[in-house]
Amino acid sequence: MKYYILSGEASGDLHGSNLIKGLLAADPEAEFRFWGGDKMVEAAGNRGQLVKHYKEASIMGFWEVLKNLRRIGRQMRFCREDIAAYRPDTLILIDYPGFNLRMAKFAHEHLWPTGVNRPKVFYYIAPKVWAWKERRVKDLRRYVDRLFIIFPFETDYFRRHGIEAFFAGNPLMDAIAGRPAVTPENDKVFRTENGLDERSIIALVAGSRASEIRYNLPPMVAVARRFPEYQFVVTGVSWLDRSLYDNYLEGSDVRFVCDRTYETIARSAAALVTSGTATLETALLGIPEVVCYRGSAVSFWIAKKVVSARLRFISLVNLILDREAIRELIQTDFTPETAEAELRAVLPGGVKHERIMQDFGELRRVVGEPGASARVADEMVRLLHVNHSK
Repeated sequence: MKYYILSGEASGDLHGSNLIKGLLAADPEAEFRFWGGDKMVEAAGNRGQLVKHYKEASIMGFWEVLKNLRRIGRQMRFCREDIAAYRPDTLILIDYPGFNLRMAKFAHEHLWPTGVNRPKVFYYIAPKVWAWKERRVKDLRRYVDRLFIIFPFETDYFRRHGIEAFFAGNPLMDAIAGRPAVTPENDKVFRTENGLDERSIIALVAGSRASEIRYNLPPMVAVARRFPEYQFVVTGVSWLDRSLYDNYLEGSDVRFVCDRTYETIARSAAALVTSGTATLETALLGIPEVVCYRGSAVSFWIAKKVVSARLRFISLVNLILDREAIRELIQTDFTPETAEAELRAVLPGGVKHERIMQDFGELRRVVGEPGASARVADEMVRLLHVNHSK
């Protein structure tokens, strides 16, 4: 069967790659065309073709989206034309709702006529409509044939809104299970390759977009100066110019490691992490963390109006456990003084260390065992076979 997959971020590339592996196992004749990244390219091999890299498509923040409306419009027109030309058996949408829901509507209303054998639209990793833009639930009901979710609390939420979603666990467990464990041997190699010394590492996960780096890295570097006994390491990404990081690292002892976020976090004593998937991955790895996030004043003001009234937390860890397991320092609360105090509390020997490790153990039990990607792929292929047999 022919699969057209749309993902627009680094996390979508990661989960899309594991989904492709599962689809190839369940459907050995599968062919793919996709928007994603290097991980999806590697997973698909000669069975897939990358249309557009997420580095070209990813735009984050209310104000940033407004400034790039023309560019987004051109990408949407191109995507619609490309889907129509490929004529896939199914369109698989991975998160990225602002873009993907429009493609779901297009597929239903313009590309494929209604009927029993109409190709399916699957949505993998549901939009976070429980946080904001709840009106999108109507679009999910109308344009999506099957919704695949990755957080256990979403089952009841979508059921209340008339959608029976499929939950098979969280694919981050697959990503973690597929990566090598830290050993003394590979730790020595990692440190040598990246110019790190023997001090314990504290990871600075400042984000993967230029705006996130500009707002979050400077106060993180200020925190690092308060811990000379530790080695602070920024987890950089190659699609951002190195000079962006160097602007804020100059004159500090903070080290830079590029495109090895998992390896850096996994061997850290603790981490300062911006909000997003990285907060959950860090917790599932069992690394104590503090969530630290700043953004533009305009984006924060809008987010506070439309999100804060609906949610008590912004980190996935706290949302899943429905309590403050990790401290969230947002906008003006994120100061070097406050971050220092919270970081000392969660480091080994700190007053919050034992409790946070217990919370992370509970989190892993709630999230579920590895294998979610394969279970989702099996269900997708089953539904496609049912559709074709009618």
